[in-house]
This record gives sequence, C-alpha cells and structure tokens, in this order.
Amino acid sequence: MIRFSKCISLLAKDDHKEIIDSKSCALLWHILLDMKDEEKNTSPRTRLKGADLFGKAILDYQLGNYTEDIKTETSISEEDDLPLPYLFRSYAEMPGIEQKALEISFGRVLDVGCGAGSHALYLQNEKGLKVTAIDLSPGAIEVCKLRGVHNAKVQDLMEMDPSQKFDTILLLMNGAGMCGRLKKLPDFLLKLKELLAEDGQILMDSSDIIYMFDEDADGGKWIPADNDYYGELDYTVRYKGDEEPPFDWMYIDYNTLQNAAIHHGFTCELVLEGEHYDYLARLTDDRRLMTGA
Repeated sequence: MIRFSKCISLLAKDDHKEIIDSKSCALLWHILLDMKDEEKNTSPRTRLKGADLFGKAILDYQLGNYTEDIKTETSISEEDDLPLPYLFRSYAEMPGIEQKALEISFGRVLDVGCGAGSHALYLQNEKGLKVTAIDLSPGAIEVCKLRGVHNAKVQDLMEMDPSQKFDTILLLMNGAGMCGRLKKLPDFLLKLKELLAEDGQILMDSSDIIYMFDEDADGGKWIPADNDYYGELDYTVRYKGDEEPPFDWMYIDYNTLQNAAIHHGFTCELVLEGEHYDYLARLTDDRRLMTGA
C-alpha cells in the first residue's frame, strides 16, 4: 500500500520534497475509488449507486456546510482525505502543469471533467475565453453555476454532438486517464478528434506510476496481473458515511499515450514534465496522416 498523506495539503506549497507525486493528488480529485472484495462484504457503509457523493461534498462546501472531507482509496493506496478547499483553489495555488495548460489555452474551450470549475473560471474571467464546462456530476455542475461559470452542464463526453467544435479541449487532473481502461483509449481519442476544431489542440495530463510498484533484485518491477496495463486502477469515494460503487480510472505514461495518439492521426507533444513523474501533453490533429499528404 502507498500512502498519499499530506499530499494535497502540501501541493499548493512549494515544498515538493515531501510530495510523492502531484498527479497522485490529482487522481484523488476525480474520486473514483474501489475497495477490495472482502472490504465490500464487511463495510458498514451504505453503498449508493448514482449518489454523486463528489457533487454532494463540493456543494456542501460551496453552501457553507463544510464539516468533513471526502475519503478516497485506490487499489494501490490506503484511505486518505481529499480536502475540499483544494478543489476550490485559485490559479496561484494550482500545480505548474495546470497553470501551463491554462496559459496556452485559446479560443473556444471545452473543460472536460470540470469539477468545481476552478479552471473554467480562470479561463472565463481572467482570459476572456468562451468556455463550455462539462462533468458527469450534477452537484459539480450546480457548484460551477453558483460560482459563476456561464456555460456548465451535465454531459458525457462520449455522447456530445459532433457538430460542436472547440479550439482547446482541456482534460486536467489526470485527464488523460478519464477513459478508465487502456482498451477504451482509441474510442476516447477519436471522440476528442471529432470535437476538435481545425488547428485546435487537446491539453491533457497524467503520470507514469511505474515507480509505485516494488522492485526486485534485478531492477524489474512486480506488476499485478489483474489488469491489462499497470496504470489501470480501481477507486472508491466515501463521504459522510456513504460509499459509491467502484469506478475505473487510469494513469498513462507518456510513451503509451504518444504511441496511441500517433496511431490515431495526432501529433503528440510533451509540453511540460513535472518533478514527480507527471506531464502535460498537447495533441493536435495531423490531417496529413489521414489524407496521405
């Protein structure tokens, strides 16, 4: 088990020596954790399908009813707290990779998995961009609207109308892993391409979590055989005594993302690397590959 203690609270400070991985913190933001089978059978918590505990938690914070934080756990980490104030952070409190992504965003923006709307608000209010913020959480979208995001809606990315086009598609807080499993990455990338305007860009981040696995005497890594790819994780979110069903999530290393992107007609650029195995990637539609030019 790998503990993420103090990670979120330290992330906004320039004290990287104590942080395991800033994107490990980002992972917790999406709160999609899964418990072991034996824990499912013995847990006293109520498992609520479609309860939107994440949305409930940030709405509590927005409305001044903040009494406790979200509890998160992954298949490779122990339970830890996700402080709700972190989800409402300012630009100055964001990690450098997020700041860079916002800095180079332009045109009409689609903020996928917008959460409490911190990225959308910065782009809308500080850069004057037209932003569409989407999330699967009704509570998150209500919070976005209360905070002043002009265009926020409950929307599944994969079901968006392809006639809509965006100059920048933003997928932050481990956005590259939103598809959950590596086998779903091709359809995910093709959907993003469908929504991308000509000369547009996709900005996404993730981390290579290979370092989280034990090393043998020969320098190799002990990787569980449960999943097809070592970055595939299971997650659970708990809040005020309730617990949601399992949800798939994934961290993807840059080389794997780059190979998949190129295969599906993108140019993939490594924009920025963090100090803790995290990175920001920029994908653009290489139409020459598709036309044979």
